[in-house]
Parts: sequence; structure tokens; C-alpha cells
Amino acid sequence: MKYIKLAALVLCGALGLCAMGCSAGQNETSATTESTTEATKAPVTNEGDEFVGDYPAFEVTTTSLKANSNMWEDRMGTANISPALSWEPVEGASCYVIYMVDLNANCFLHWVQGDITQTSLPEGFADRSFYVGPYPPTGSVHQYNIYVIALKNPVKRVKGSTNSMFPELPRFIKDLDTDKDGNTGNIISAGKVIGLYKGK
Repeated sequence: MKYIKLAALVLCGALGLCAMGCSAGQNETSATTESTTEATKAPVTNEGDEFVGDYPAFEVTTTSLKANSNMWEDRMGTANISPALSWEPVEGASCYVIYMVDLNANCFLHWVQGDITQTSLPEGFADRSFYVGPYPPTGSVHQYNIYVIALKNPVKRVKGSTNSMFPELPRFIKDLDTDKDGNTGNIISAGKVIGLYKGK
């Protein structure tokens, strides 16, 4: 009888250790999966971008795209409401410049604004002198990129204006690399948000 009890105790202990080992293994697997998911998240990059491809990238987010879609909300165009934008402060930046460009209309600019110091802009932040909403031809779909460019110092002038075509936009952005005092190396990095809009 004494041996049976001892065997039972040994068996219970072994089962307990096995359960603990299995549980630990599951936790390790779970942690590994989470770590892998985080590690495989696509990095933010400007590689290949014709306007900001020479600069490091930072993430810009928006709540002004339709749910589960890459389409801008209708009000961005029909009511001329500038999209909401948000990003983490860029180290060393004193201000930001925004360009919103229609890629299907020869660099038609819809938002041009400089000397922005906030890093969270609500919908409607830009007034009519800085922003005009998308209005592609009825039934057509155009791509609108919003670029947020982080600068060390303000510039003399942010070139370009809304509601006009500017094929020279790449040069306008490059000119931001020289600050108002003539110092070069002024662009720290650039972020972007991409959305489509269908003409009404």
C-alpha cells in the first residue's frame, strides 16, 4: 500500500511538471509569434517616391479615409474639408510643410501650407487659402498623396499654391532643403499618406 501511494505521488509530480512545461512552451510560442508579427511589420519607406525618395521616412496616419478602404471620405472634396493627419514629433524638427498633390493631373496641388508646428491636425485644419478639395472628372478616380516634410528651420517661402498644376513640385520640395538663412541640409525626413478619390 505504501508503495502504491508513493508511486501515485511520483506520477502526480511528473504530470504537474509536464503541464508546467507545456504551459511555458505555449507562452514562449505566443511571445515568439507576437515578436515575429512585430518584426515583420513593413517598414515605412520613401524609396522610389519621385518627390521625397531622397529622404528618410516617418509614419503619417489619417482618420479621413473610408473604413477598410483607401478612398478619401467624400467630404474631403464635396465640402472642401482638409483631411485629419497625425504623426510623432520628428527629432530636431521645428516645423513642417504639407503638400497634397493629384498624381493624375500633372501635379495639381490641393494643399500647400508651411510653418506648421502641430503634429496632430483635425479635419478642417486648413482654411480655403491653403486647401481645396479633390474634384476629378465625374466617374474618374485620381490618386492624392499628402506629404508632410519635417524641417530643421523655417524657409523663406513654401513654393506653389493650391488649385494649380505644378510639374516642378520635385524642385519645390528640394528647395525646402535650404532654410531662410541660406543653410542647407534643412529637410530631416518626410512622411506621406496616400488616398484615392472618385469624381462626383
